[in-house]
Amino acid sequence: MSPTGRLRRSIPWHRAILVLPFIGIAFVLALDAASRSPRVTFEPALTVGPALAAVVSHRTWYPVLVGGITVGVAFGLSVHDGTMTQSVHGASVVAIILIAAIGSASVLLRNRQEQELADARLVSEVAQRVLLRSIPDRIGPVRAAVHYAAAAAHASIGGDLYEVVQTRYGVRAVIGDVRGKGLGAVETAAAVLGAFREAAHQEPELDRVASWLADSLDRSLHESDHDGVDEEFVTLVLVGVRPDGVAEIVNCGHPGPLLLRGEEPSMLLESEVRVPPLGVLEPAQVCPPVLRFPFVDGDRLLLYTDGVIEARDSWGVFYPLAERLPDCAVADNPADVLERLHEDVRRHVGRQLGDDAAMLLLQYEPPAQPWPVAPEAATAYVALHKVGRPRGGASEEVR
Repeated sequence: MSPTGRLRRSIPWHRAILVLPFIGIAFVLALDAASRSPRVTFEPALTVGPALAAVVSHRTWYPVLVGGITVGVAFGLSVHDGTMTQSVHGASVVAIILIAAIGSASVLLRNRQEQELADARLVSEVAQRVLLRSIPDRIGPVRAAVHYAAAAAHASIGGDLYEVVQTRYGVRAVIGDVRGKGLGAVETAAAVLGAFREAAHQEPELDRVASWLADSLDRSLHESDHDGVDEEFVTLVLVGVRPDGVAEIVNCGHPGPLLLRGEEPSMLLESEVRVPPLGVLEPAQVCPPVLRFPFVDGDRLLLYTDGVIEARDSWGVFYPLAERLPDCAVADNPADVLERLHEDVRRHVGRQLGDDAAMLLLQYEPPAQPWPVAPEAATAYVALHKVGRPRGGASEEVR
């Protein structure tokens, strides 16, 4: 089915609505018949027929067809009312013809606009598949799922970014939010994602991945010329699941992840040391701390953007994600959990979200056989354990 066809199917109009112009004509005839004054005629009101035809149909010939029928009805009504020789009859016929012609032209223009809108949506869907690639259901010892909703009407992509990759250092994931909207935000998100897909495989330490992203973002912003580039920055969270079952988190100005463990309430994972978003400091000054905690079988880690927690209802109350997450996490499948969360946010807001909202859920389910540990990762872990502080930032542990 073509994009235009899919768009038209989304309009809740049934074919029965095509009779609405004739219902309007019949209503005008009923009013004229109910009028007992010989000086009153409702013939000018017959223009409602072709006007409604232009609204309810996507066929350019339909307003013309209804207009022709309406002209015939106007002549019959003028004979009945005795207004055939009066100026009101001639003016009514001219008005009906003009409205039918204008209605047909408006349908043609509306069809072209819908086609352009459908084409733009198709392009955005292709761009999303290229920039925000689909996440596999399982990556190493982790089951993953993502849910993304763009705030822009009829768009599928915005300023939020996410990615999950498997490297020799373990599974690594990122979720972020670019300040700004439009193509500029998409361009910045593409630069950050491209840098992450390279740095995640090259850097053994997660904080050094953040430094790599800061350097790439700085170059990208200096090379860009779109409006507002001087004020752009990116908030993001990096997550690494090492082969030994230890999870690492690096946060650069982003909302902290939520950890779900068994029947316990959700736990907000935040470092005591606050780090500004990327793009605020010089790349050499980006030295974020690394938060570590054991990832137990069945643990779930939710990463999200501020479009989720800043969603407000009609009273201005923010969505309580930490409180609602356990109730929505009753499903075994991570994708089902995110779908429940999204629907819960929509019910809370009661309308379309005002900001891009992305959610990434990582569920730890190691295979029955031990996951092979890369020698480089094992060496790095021993070194960090002895020194106590990774190169470039502090180290924190959550038990």
